[in-house]
Amino acid sequence: MLGQSLISLGFITEKVLAHYLAEGTQTEMVDLVNTFIEQETLSLIPYDLAIQLQVLPVSIDGKLLTLAVADPLDIIAVDTIESHTGLNVSTKTAPAQELVGAIERHYAHRESINQLLDELMAKGISDLGEDGSREAPMIRLCNQLITAGIQARVTDIHVEPDEKYLRIRMRVDGILAQEILIPKSLQPSITARLKLMANLNLTEKRTPQDGRIPFALGNRRIDLRVSTLPTNFGESIVMRILDKGALKLEFKALGFTATDQTRVQTLIQRPHGIILVTGPTGSGKTTTLYTALSNVNAKEKSVFTLEDPIEYQMPMIRQTQINADVGMTFASGLRALLRQDPDVILVGEIRDQETADLAMRAALTGHLVFSTLHTNDALGAIPRLIDMGIEPFLLASALTAVIGQRLVRSICPKCKVARDNSESVLADLQAHLPDDGPHQLWSGAGCRSCNNTGYKGRAGIYEIINITDQLHGPIIHGPDIEAIRAIIHKQDMPTMFQDGLRKALNGITTLEEVLRVTGG
Repeated sequence: MLGQSLISLGFITEKVLAHYLAEGTQTEMVDLVNTFIEQETLSLIPYDLAIQLQVLPVSIDGKLLTLAVADPLDIIAVDTIESHTGLNVSTKTAPAQELVGAIERHYAHRESINQLLDELMAKGISDLGEDGSREAPMIRLCNQLITAGIQARVTDIHVEPDEKYLRIRMRVDGILAQEILIPKSLQPSITARLKLMANLNLTEKRTPQDGRIPFALGNRRIDLRVSTLPTNFGESIVMRILDKGALKLEFKALGFTATDQTRVQTLIQRPHGIILVTGPTGSGKTTTLYTALSNVNAKEKSVFTLEDPIEYQMPMIRQTQINADVGMTFASGLRALLRQDPDVILVGEIRDQETADLAMRAALTGHLVFSTLHTNDALGAIPRLIDMGIEPFLLASALTAVIGQRLVRSICPKCKVARDNSESVLADLQAHLPDDGPHQLWSGAGCRSCNNTGYKGRAGIYEIINITDQLHGPIIHGPDIEAIRAIIHKQDMPTMFQDGLRKALNGITTLEEVLRVTGG
């Protein structure tokens, strides 16, 4: 085909071809990434036929079946589906690789985990599949566990040994939920298989290990960061899912307001100083730093990072992995990095006085430094660094800004409803409400798309403190936290709670979520 030849020569992309075919055949383009397909619709066409013909059933309305196809001119595929289903078919166009990936994702549960467990228990199979056979039930079971996690948008998969069984739990939108209990007899085989996939030492069960699993789901390439920890009932395994394809390095996508976007963009264009992002583990600090780096002009600047671990590879940025076992710590790495003529430096985390001192001095000698710190709020970074041993006068001169953040669950857009008691709830809250915008609260009623939770996805809530000249005095002569807080209030820098409340009033999240993560 001419289109495939042009793609293979690199002249056009699959999306360009798909748009051209859609225009030429007067069919619509379909966004398969954000399309929810009912299980009943999927069951109309078996997986093997869908792969063979490269079609995916999208929806059914009476006797009309809507198909996503890579080639809307493929009449044979349409005729075959009409003959197989007995329905009339209309087509929508999708890029070929996107279509194949969607087929793999939506048919991923064609063999259930329970069926695989029954097969393993019936046959007593504990084969790890070292021969590379993808047909081994244990391989299929572990792949299915990971696939189920990716499909459910989980961030972490926990494999937790207990006295009588192996518990699988998955973290969705920051909340852990129990998924499945696996017989204890399968624990050694599952543990060994996951360690084998992560290229870990199978014989070492007494010390923690870290590794990575490269996993393919259709045309998506996903990394899993694997950590093992010995417990009294066996090795606990946690797999963090790093889906680079789902990562949007845009401040708007992270939940920054237009005002905050402008403030942050201004901050990262400064030639020197240190910008800190604070918050607990799992609050999205690393993603915010990656987004800031992606907005720095790496073509004209020398950009380096020190990370533990490197979560995502970024073009034109030199990234270094911390390895304390060979003496490569944040402090030693930063000392060496400063001899590499950097303009911008990302230090994954400030953990000790030496790293903090080096980062501050780098910021004072003409470098722009990004880093993270574990504190409850943005303001807490100041006494935390002074407690580490940083001189207040050095801190006031080097620190440019502190961004505090948390992640809140977003209301499911398909079942979002206005709350009837908004006025009374807001009155009881006794909080200052924004003058502009609605004073209406929202919630999710629960639907199949969000698994009846009322939430789908997460958004950030933020507070940004610019270290202005007015703050230098209270930092140096104290630090006087109350004086700093009063100046911040006068300069109209919203707190994290105020940012969350505004997003609750705009229907992005619920008031309960804001109170849960901020404590009010």
